[in-house]
Amino acid sequence: MSGLKRLLESEDNWVTRMGAWFASERVVFRGQDLHVDLGDLDWMELYLYSITGRRFTPTQLKVLNAMWTYNSYPEPRLWANRVAALAGTARSTGALGISAGVGVSEASIYGRRPDIRAIDFLLRAKQKLDEGMPLQVLIKQELKKYRRIYGYGRPITREDERIPHMLKLIRRSGLDQGPYVRLAFEVERVLLEGRWRLHINIAALCAAIAADMDFTPQEYYLFLIFCFTAGMLPCFIDAAGKPEGIFFPLRCTRITYTGVPQRRWE
Repeated sequence: MSGLKRLLESEDNWVTRMGAWFASERVVFRGQDLHVDLGDLDWMELYLYSITGRRFTPTQLKVLNAMWTYNSYPEPRLWANRVAALAGTARSTGALGISAGVGVSEASIYGRRPDIRAIDFLLRAKQKLDEGMPLQVLIKQELKKYRRIYGYGRPITREDERIPHMLKLIRRSGLDQGPYVRLAFEVERVLLEGRWRLHINIAALCAAIAADMDFTPQEYYLFLIFCFTAGMLPCFIDAAGKPEGIFFPLRCTRITYTGVPQRRWE
């Protein structure tokens, strides 16, 4: 089909299985009536249903909810939170500040990109192991090609304070023996016994839990988009409640400048 034909067929016409609003009548949400069939869902259940089209058990929902809770740090020095706080100190709006914070959470060393790469690694690793590749060989190949394995190691501290709490929860929930969770810790064992000395971090554990729940990388990414926001909001509120412009100011002499020297403007 040509591009023009596709455009003409889509003019005033959108074919979708996701949903529609029938004015003064009903709202269809992935084939269900939003107010009749889904009206009793809490927000997290509806959010997950919107992404996956699947319903989750109360036990699974409790663990998925904890992924958001355990990552909600009201620490203004963390980059996403810092952006939200800067919005507050600049007297921007909450929506703009939180949106900007969510945007910068798609970083290379924290947030969404490591999350996607962590679940992608675990999915690929299990497939290769099922095909007979030894785990040590797989890890060496991964490190040689990418120089890191996302979900292992941490920039500031060796161990992740969130791991014991998430482990306690999934053990209590009976979700600690899934194949991907076991694989995640097998990878850590090899990395600790080898010369790399890398501990598992929360990205690998959460990715493994999600993989055991049959999340695709895209579904997992979409689920985590807003998981930092509960930590951003206190930072925005705190900065907005103090005098304007005083959030972590820097005097000019602390900035290393290597550009054009000072000059006189005529």
